[in-house]
Amino acid sequence: MGNWIINHGLSAFILVVWMGINIFLFVYYYLFYDQGPQFEYTRELLGSALPWARAPAAVLNFNCMLILLPVCRNLLSLLRGSFICCGRTMRKQLDKNLTFHKLVAYMIALMTAVHTVAHLLNAEWYTNSFQGQYGPLAGNLSMLDDSSELKTTYLNPVRSNSTTPTLLVFTTIAGLTGVVITLALILMITSSMEVIRRSYYEVFWYTHHLFIIFFAGLVFHGAGRIVRSQQVTDPPHNTSFCEDQPENWGKNPECPIPQFAGGFPQTWMWVIGPMIIYLCERLLRFIRYMQPVSYRKIVIRPSKVLELQLVKPGFKMAVGQYVFLNCPAISQLEWHPFTMTSAPEEDFFSVHIRSVGDWTEDLIKMVENLPEGGQGPKMAVDGPFGTASEDVFDYEVSMLVGAGIGVTPFASILKSIWYKFKDSDPKLRTKRIYFYWLCRETYAFEWFADLLQVLEKEMEERGMRDFLTYKLYLTGWDQSHVNHAMVHFDKDTDINTGLKQKTSYGRPNWDKEFEQVRQENPSSVVGTFLCGPQALAKDLEKKCVKYSEVDPRKTKFYFNKENF
Repeated sequence: MGNWIINHGLSAFILVVWMGINIFLFVYYYLFYDQGPQFEYTRELLGSALPWARAPAAVLNFNCMLILLPVCRNLLSLLRGSFICCGRTMRKQLDKNLTFHKLVAYMIALMTAVHTVAHLLNAEWYTNSFQGQYGPLAGNLSMLDDSSELKTTYLNPVRSNSTTPTLLVFTTIAGLTGVVITLALILMITSSMEVIRRSYYEVFWYTHHLFIIFFAGLVFHGAGRIVRSQQVTDPPHNTSFCEDQPENWGKNPECPIPQFAGGFPQTWMWVIGPMIIYLCERLLRFIRYMQPVSYRKIVIRPSKVLELQLVKPGFKMAVGQYVFLNCPAISQLEWHPFTMTSAPEEDFFSVHIRSVGDWTEDLIKMVENLPEGGQGPKMAVDGPFGTASEDVFDYEVSMLVGAGIGVTPFASILKSIWYKFKDSDPKLRTKRIYFYWLCRETYAFEWFADLLQVLEKEMEERGMRDFLTYKLYLTGWDQSHVNHAMVHFDKDTDINTGLKQKTSYGRPNWDKEFEQVRQENPSSVVGTFLCGPQALAKDLEKKCVKYSEVDPRKTKFYFNKENF
C-alpha cells in the first residue's frame, strides 16, 4: 500500500475530489428539484422525472467546463513550467491529461443518457397532463396561459391537443439543441474508440471537431426555459392550501392564480471561460501555422521511417518534447503529433515518421517523388509541448523503455546526454541510465544504432562504461535469426546493429531487470519512462510499485508514460 501511494496517491486523490464534486452536484440538485416548494406544481405534472433530468444537467455543466482544459496543450506546457518548484509528483498529473479527458467524456456520456431519458419522459408527461390524464390539478395547471388580463405565466409548454411528444421535442429550442448535442456526442465518442483512432485517424480527427457544434448547442440549450418554477406573488399563493381547490384560483384572495417562469440559463457561465482559453489556443496554433518552416535535411530510412530535420525561427525545445505537424498539401485541417528526436543543443529539430495510416503514407510518397535536391512540401509546426520525458534529468537513475518507433523521445535524451558530456555540463544530475529498446524487425534498429555507437565510444573514452547500460530486444524473429546469431556468436559486435552489446531475442524479464537496477542503485530515486503500448505500460507500472521501497533511504521507482 505504501508503494502504491508513492506512485498513485496524488492521482487517486484528484480522482476522488473530482468524483466527490460530481456526486455532490447530483445529490444537491436532485434534492433541490425533488423537495423545493417552488417546484411542487411542476412535480405535479412531471413527477420524479424532474429531478432526474435536472440533477444530471448540473453534473454536465461541471464536466463540460472541464472537458476542454486537458486538451489545451499550451496551457498544460505553461503549468508544467510553473510546477517545477512543486516537485515531480505534481507535474506527473499533467501527463495524464488525456486519461482525465476521457474520464470526463465518459461522465458526460452517462449524464447525457440519464438527462435525455428523463426529458423524453417529461415530454410525454407534459402532453398527458395537458390532455387531462393526470387529474384536475394537473389539468388546471396545464391550462394556465399568458392572458394579459389574468397576468399569469404558463407552466406546461404544451399549448394544444395536437402537440405530441415528438412534436414538442423537434419544435422547441431545448428539444432541437438537445437532439443536435446528443448526435454530436455519439459521433465523437464512437469515433474515439481505440480501434477507429488507430486505424482511421482521419475519421477520429474530423468527427472530434463536432465539439464546435456540441458547445454551440450547449450554450443555447437552456434558452427555451422549458422547466419552470413557481414565482412569488402578492398575495402569496399558498400551495398546500390551494392545491386541492384549483377551481377557486383567482376567486379566493388566499389563492391567487399561480405564476411561473423558466430559470435563467446557466450553462454558458460554466463553459465560457474554457471556451475562451481554447479559442486562444487555436489562435496561437494559427499564428504558428503561418510561421515559415524550412528543411535542413530529409532522409528516408529503409525501415519505412522518414527523418525530417526542420528549422524554424525562434524555436526552442527541451528533451522528450513533441510537436504537431500539418502538411497543407495533404490536409489543411489535420495535425499529427510526433516526438522530436533532436537534442536542444542542436540548431535544428528533427522527427522520425513511421508509415502508419493514410497521412504518413501520403507524406512519405510525396518525399520519395521529390527531385534530387528538392525542398519538401510546406510544413506547419505547432509546439513544442511538454511530456513526462522532460523530467528525465531530475532523477539520479533513469530507466528508458521504447517500443518500436516509441524510441524517439529517448533519442533526444541520449543525444542531449552526449552534448552534456562533450561540454562537461556541471548541471547534469543523472548518474546512470538504463535503456531498453524492443523492436519487431531487425532493420528498425538501423537508424538509431549510429547514435548508440557514438555514445559507446564516448563512455569508453571517459571511463564511464557503467553510465549507459542499453539492451536491445528483437521481438519478431524466427529460427533462422537465431541460427544466424549462433554462427556469428563469437564476433565482437552484434550482427544486427554493429554494436558491442548483443541483441536479445524475445522480451525482457522485467522482474530480473528491476531487481538488477534496485541492487545496483540501493538508495536512488529511479525514474522509469515508457513510450510504448498500454499493455506494456500496465506491466511496468506494476513493477514500479512492486520494487519500490517504502523506506525513503532505499530505492524508489516512479513510473512516467508518454501520452499524445
